[in-house]
Amino acid sequence: MKAIVYSRYGPPDVLEVKQVKKPIPKDNEILVKVKATTVTVADIRSRSFTVPPAFWLPARITLGLRQPKKEILGMELAGEVELIGKNVKKFKKGDQVFAATLTDFGAYAEYKCLKEDGPVAIKPSNISFGEAAAIPIGARTALYFLRKAGIKSGHDVLVYGASGSVGSYAVQIAKYLGANVTGVCSTSNLELVKSLGADKVIDYTAEDFANIDETYDGIFEAVNKSSFSVCIKLLKKNGTYINVTDPLPNAQMLWTKMTTNKKLLLSRNSPETSEALNFLKELVEMGKLKVLVDRYYSFDEIVEAHRYVEKGHKKGNVVINVEDNN
Repeated sequence: MKAIVYSRYGPPDVLEVKQVKKPIPKDNEILVKVKATTVTVADIRSRSFTVPPAFWLPARITLGLRQPKKEILGMELAGEVELIGKNVKKFKKGDQVFAATLTDFGAYAEYKCLKEDGPVAIKPSNISFGEAAAIPIGARTALYFLRKAGIKSGHDVLVYGASGSVGSYAVQIAKYLGANVTGVCSTSNLELVKSLGADKVIDYTAEDFANIDETYDGIFEAVNKSSFSVCIKLLKKNGTYINVTDPLPNAQMLWTKMTTNKKLLLSRNSPETSEALNFLKELVEMGKLKVLVDRYYSFDEIVEAHRYVEKGHKKGNVVINVEDNN
């Protein structure tokens, strides 16, 4: 089968399309013919090995000290079940599925084996494979943190980075949970974020974020570009600050946690189960959750796709069509 592999860390050019051995499903696995995958920030970091200094050693141990342990990237996919292991009960041949592959990567390939009880579910019936492939990481992350923060009807939530993958999902899911949502983005994305359901949109290029005269039950930092000091000032007494990109608290965060009732939720992987995917599937089929796709690329255009995402200006998601017919 064809796969996109990399044998060393570096710029997008380290990615190559090669022929590799097609996997065979184990007794508890399904073999999926991949129709679409995506380019996520996690793919960019893994390929280029751009991680925070404090995580350099553990990341090297996980990803590979001298070269990548797992040569095929890809953190999410959508496709069709081609073969099932003898013990599989949940899926059958021909099922259309979508899945997260954050644990072992491998979605940049024509075929991928998935554990039956892992983060894989039947794809929403009303969207394409390309759109479905863009749900498992960003939407699942947004859902996990908003649930963890206890966001509910009547809460005021601010989403910083509301036009990106996680941010665009956070706006919509917070609205579904009943919150009043304020999105923060650039001028060019104001109408886009409004179309996702935001009650108010702030243009950070035209309005000083520090001068906002409102407070929030939840502040959702999706891109790690806001000031923590300002966010804490804007947070209500028992509010929750969410940062989905920063895994380690700094001194100011620790002090805030020790001296106030304000809660902090920092970056972590959401549980690797299908529960969230099934919930998100229902939201999509109900018309409550839209998938925002910025650009589509072909399998052979993976280098260009990585270059584009690496610039840091994508709106929503970037999809790779593994097959041209989705």
